[in-house]
Formats: sequence, C-alpha cells, structure tokens
Amino acid sequence: MVVDALETRELRYFVAVAEELHFGRAAERLGMAQPPLSRAIQQLERRLGVCLLERNRRGVALTDAGQVLLFEGRATLDAATAAARRTRRAGGADNPGSARSRLVLAVKTAAVHELLQKLLDAYAAQPDAAEVEVLQCRLCDQEARLRDGSADVALMHVPYNSLAGFDSEELMTEGQLAVLPAGHPLAARETLSMADISDLPDLPPARWPRHGVYAPGPGPEIHDQTQLAQLVALGRTVGVVPESARAWLWSEHAAVPLTDAPPVVTHIAWPTHSRSPALASLIRTAVQLDSAR
Repeated sequence: MVVDALETRELRYFVAVAEELHFGRAAERLGMAQPPLSRAIQQLERRLGVCLLERNRRGVALTDAGQVLLFEGRATLDAATAAARRTRRAGGADNPGSARSRLVLAVKTAAVHELLQKLLDAYAAQPDAAEVEVLQCRLCDQEARLRDGSADVALMHVPYNSLAGFDSEELMTEGQLAVLPAGHPLAARETLSMADISDLPDLPPARWPRHGVYAPGPGPEIHDQTQLAQLVALGRTVGVVPESARAWLWSEHAAVPLTDAPPVVTHIAWPTHSRSPALASLIRTAVQLDSAR
C-alpha cells in the first residue's frame, strides 16, 4: 500500500543523503549513525514504491524519482520551518515579555525610504497594531526571507524582485536615474538614454543581480547600495537606480533621469497562505496609503 503522507523526519534524512550523495557524510551531518539512516531511506523507498537512490561501488546517485523528491522535499522542509517561525512570532514566543504580536517587514536597504516611513507611521496609529521589525536586506534578498519565514511581509521591486508564489498589492511606480560621478561630462545633461550610458569606456555599467544571477559584463557586481555609492564616487562605474534612491546619493554623485529605462514598481508582498490578522491590517494600511496618493 502506498502511503501518501511523508514525515518531516523522513524528508530531512532523504535530503541530507541526496545533497551529500554519501551515507556516511549525511549521517555525520544529521548527528546519527549510518545503519539507521540507511534503513530509514530503504523504508521510505518501500513505502513510496519507487527507487530514490542508485547505489553502486562508485557511490550514490539520484534517480529521476529521487530528483523530484529532493526538489519537493526541500520546499516542504522550508515551508515547515517558515510556518514554525511565523507561528512563534505571532504568539510572542520569540519575544517573551512583549504584550504585542510582531511582524517582520523585509525591505531592500535604502529603498523607498519615504514610503516606508509613511507606512510605519500610519500602521502604528492603528489601535491594534503589532510591533513591526524592519529587516534590512541585500539586493533581491526579500524573496528568500519571505520563503524561509524570516519575514512575514516585504516591499518588493519589479523587475528586480520576483513575485512568483506570493500575493501582492502595487503601491507605487517610479522612473529610473543614471548615477554618475559629479564631474563626469554626462552629469550636466538634463536627461539620458540607456544607450548613452551603456558603452562608456571609463564607466562600465554596474551589474545588479536578477533573481540571484549577475549578467555578464565588464562592470562590477553590486551587492548593496553602499558599494555602488562608493564605486560611482570613485569614478569606477555608472549605476541605474529608482528615482527614490535620490535620498541616499552623495555630493560626489550626479543623478540624471533616464528616458527609456523600464519603470520600477514597488509592491507589498506576502505568502499566499497567510491568515495573520496583524498582517492583513498592515496590508490594508499600505493600500489605503496608495489610494491617498
């Protein structure tokens, strides 16, 4: 008889073996002996009625079924961890002594500061407002923080962030700027196009990650706003940033509007399965702010 339900313990055992492709290393990682781990995987295969691992003298390899369970198992374990984190936070178990529940809001460092401040102030005025912790993230890191339960809600920026798997509400749309060293000849222009800044021999364009991947090119890989600010000020790169980034520019920078850069749309995003009343209140506050703009 095939049993559809899987225990998190079984998944944790299998994922360790599938990632290590070695029973001894997996057992050491799990803090257990190898024989019971091998028996647990064999029992799992019998219950599912499929072979998950090919074992031979050269080692261990995943079957097609094993590849599927590795992908699904990781997602399930991540979801279980996220559920535990959010549940503890909602019940105050992670902050003993506090009279209020807590929400964690993930934001990109230095992004949409004005919008963020208005949202926090408006939500704090609600009679049953939860405590909001602002989690500063590196570029495109908000998605991961939502998925692993480190955050309950996030401000995300399309096209830089992916909203796949989340519910969201659009809050604002803005154009983009070219950020150059203040003394550069192009800094005196009223507007620029993407073509104007795409092939400057002295200023290779900064490269931002898209979903964790950097496009090829001669420009530096940018990990955060501070790094970009310093490299532009030193005359090493030109950056493309949303208009709201003016708030963090230095006197050594010049910001010139780009006429043909795609707009940046800021969303408030959250896991689709969330049923938190505090989160629902925060989202309503954000939408009302947008309606009042």
